[in-house]
Amino acid sequence: MSHSDTSKEGDFAHWVEEKSEALKFELGEKFPVPPTVLVSASVHAETGRQKLEEVLLEHETPTPEFLEEVAALEGAPPLSDDDLAEQAMAAGGADDDPSTPE
Repeated sequence: MSHSDTSKEGDFAHWVEEKSEALKFELGEKFPVPPTVLVSASVHAETGRQKLEEVLLEHETPTPEFLEEVAALEGAPPLSDDDLAEQAMAAGGADDDPSTPE
């Protein structure tokens, strides 16, 4: 394989990548997904809200609701050891059975 063949393959790959990105954008414009479709009844409602990992690791822009929630958590009083113990005893753990706390 000569050098010119390699550059032609690279050019073609670049062209295909550009075309696929343009097509994704075009399809997204033609067929937008309403936010309500993204939240399923079988998925816990919390998954419909933005998470800390999405903001920090995936570099999503924080939504106003997310920032309000963070501000509320920062302003909340710390939980006592008794509160933490009560939460632990109420949690079902891996088997989701509160009678056998973990």
